[in-house]
Amino acid sequence: MNKGARISIVLVSAAVAVGLILFGIFGYLRTYPPTVVFTPSPTQPHTVDVTLQVEGAVGTGPHPNWVGWYAKDAQGKWVRTTLYQVPEKTYVHVTVYEYDSGGPLRNPYWGKITGTVGNDAVLNGKEVSVLDAAAGNGVAHTMVAPALNLSVPMWGLSGTEKTFCQSGPCTLANAHNTETFTFYTGNHPHNYRWQCFIPCGAGFLNGNGGPMAETGYMAGFWKVVA
Repeated sequence: MNKGARISIVLVSAAVAVGLILFGIFGYLRTYPPTVVFTPSPTQPHTVDVTLQVEGAVGTGPHPNWVGWYAKDAQGKWVRTTLYQVPEKTYVHVTVYEYDSGGPLRNPYWGKITGTVGNDAVLNGKEVSVLDAAAGNGVAHTMVAPALNLSVPMWGLSGTEKTFCQSGPCTLANAHNTETFTFYTGNHPHNYRWQCFIPCGAGFLNGNGGPMAETGYMAGFWKVVA
């Protein structure tokens, strides 16, 4: 093989390698979830309303069968993401529509609500401070942000409900639980990591892989900004 041919092979190989790297980078960026920004109204400058839903299968993206969360943006559109931007020094009123089945907890402590105003929540119109996962349909998921001392369990449904939602985004016509709570963002802008503490990564070792470890499914950030 002459020198010119060898140089051509090297250049083509380098071009292929660069192309594969760029394909991987842009593929990652295409699948990384967006951030939904929540802003207060002019009449209520220190409060924001956040509406979320969680289901057993997100129904879209690279892993449509994974459990995950959606957030309703300012236009009323459901966005599959776990990244939420809220202002500092603000009370965040959260409404969660829970569409997934539940079960007993490996650690009953995860049923306790902490870090909310009053250390409680309102589940289907009833004030609660702890969920007994050994009763009823148990707990489906939790939203836990340790740096905010925030931990809120979500009451599960029975998987035999006639209108059980098979994939997201689900609608209010599907069987669901409604849970509301309020927490304060504090005085320090920061990206506060949160995640579900229920091992709900079906098909992965001890349920802790897959959606449990990936942003956009069962882990994300509360982005508190100035």
